[in-house]
Amino acid sequence: MNVKDIHSVYFIGIGGIGMSALARYFHFIGKDVAGYDRTSTPITDGLVEKGIPVHFEDNVEVIPENFKQKGTLVVYTPAVPKSHSELQFYKNNGFEIKKRSEVLGIITKDTFCLAVAGTHGKTTTSCILAHLLRECGLPFTAFLGGVSEDFDSNFVLDGTEYSVVEADEFDRSFLQLFPNVACITSMDADHLDIYGTKEQLEDSFRTFAGQIKTGGRLFVRQGLPMEGTTYGIEDGSDYCIENIRTEQGSYLFSLLTPSEVIENVTFNKPGRHNLLNALAAFAMAAQTGCSPQQLAKALESFKGVQRRFSYQIKEKDFVFIDDYAHHPTEIDAVHQAIREMHPEEKVTAIFQPHLFSRTKDFVDDFAASLSQFDEILLLDIYPAREEPLPGVTSNWLLEKIANPNKKLISKSNLIHEIKKCKTGVLVTIGAGDIGLEVPKIKKELAYAS
Repeated sequence: MNVKDIHSVYFIGIGGIGMSALARYFHFIGKDVAGYDRTSTPITDGLVEKGIPVHFEDNVEVIPENFKQKGTLVVYTPAVPKSHSELQFYKNNGFEIKKRSEVLGIITKDTFCLAVAGTHGKTTTSCILAHLLRECGLPFTAFLGGVSEDFDSNFVLDGTEYSVVEADEFDRSFLQLFPNVACITSMDADHLDIYGTKEQLEDSFRTFAGQIKTGGRLFVRQGLPMEGTTYGIEDGSDYCIENIRTEQGSYLFSLLTPSEVIENVTFNKPGRHNLLNALAAFAMAAQTGCSPQQLAKALESFKGVQRRFSYQIKEKDFVFIDDYAHHPTEIDAVHQAIREMHPEEKVTAIFQPHLFSRTKDFVDDFAASLSQFDEILLLDIYPAREEPLPGVTSNWLLEKIANPNKKLISKSNLIHEIKKCKTGVLVTIGAGDIGLEVPKIKKELAYAS
C-alpha cells in the first residue's frame, strides 16, 4: 500500500483510541476521512470538531458517497464483528481493507520507530517518550493509546523522521511492526481468549522482539524471561533507579545508566510502576542521541495521561483519582501508589470489570486485588466486543472479595452511592465506559463541597 495513492480513508470503529489517532493522521496529511462507531463519545466529538464526519448507525446507506468509490482505504478494528454490514459491503465490493495495526506498520516502516510493548504500561511509557522527544526538539510522529496531558491529544505530528507507537499484543497486532528500538514492560497473562495460554502470549512477545531491525535495541524490564538491555528499580539493572525518596508528592532519585549517574532526578507521577515507565522511556529516548542530562530534566515536566492515575479532585480532606486499570496487576499498582501518597486515608474503590473472558480468567486475582481497598463498589461487567458467559457476573466476583465492605451497584445509582461514602480517597477503576461517568462524579462532588 502506498499512502500517496489513497484519496480517502474510511474507519469502522473510528472512536477507538488507536483508530482515532490514525484518523487524525490521515486528516492531517490531507486525505478525506470519515467513519462509523457504535456510540458517541468525547473522542468522536473531537473528530467531528476537526471536520471528520462520524455516524453511529451500522448502515451502508449513510456512508458518504465519496467513501464508496475506488481509491478508498478501509481501516477496521478487530473489535468490530465480522457480520458488520458496512464491513461486509467493503469486502464484497473489492475495497482495500486493512486492520489498524497493518496501517500503522506501513506508516512507520520508513521512520526510526520506537515501539512500546507490554501487557501494562504501554500508554504511559509511550506518552512519556513522546514528551521527551518533543523536549529534545526531534521531528517525530506519535500514535498514542491515551490522551496525553502534555499534548492534549492521542496523536502528535512534529515531523516524520522518528515515530512513537504502542505495540499492542491484542490479536497479535504488534507483529505488524518492525521497530528500531523497542521495550517490553510486562508479559502478565492477558488476552487468553486470543492466546489460550500465558506461554503462547510470551512466545508472541519473543516473535515481536525478533522483528527489531538490525542494529536496533530491545529494553526489557528486569525479571522478564527475555534477553535485552534491562531496566529496573534498585536491582542492578543496566538502567536503574536508586535512592528513591518522596517530597511533596513527587519522587526524587538517582538514575544510573551504563555510562553515568544522574543525581536528583524528579518525577511527579505517583506509583513505582510509573517510575519504571519513566525509566523505560528515558532509556529508549537515549537511543536517538538525545543528551541524558536533558532527558532527565525533561522527566520533571511530564504532566501525565488522562485516566492514568489522574487526579480529578485534590483537596486537603478529599482526593478523587481516576485510572484505566483493568487487570489485577494494574489494580495492585494503583493501590500501591495511593497507599504511598495518601497513607492515612480511607480508600474507596469503584471498579467496572472489563470483558467477561478477562473476569473469568482472573476472578480470584481480581478479588484479591480489590480486597486491599477499604471499601469496594462494584459495577456490572462491561462487555465490549463479547457476549455474556454463563455464570460470569459481577455478583460472582463480589462473592469472592474477602473484604466485607463491598457492594454491587448500578451505574444509574453511582453518584447516590458515592455521596453515602465517608472516605478520604475515591478512585474509579476500569477500561469500559466508567470513564464517561468521571466528569459527572467530579461535578457532583465539587458542587457538594
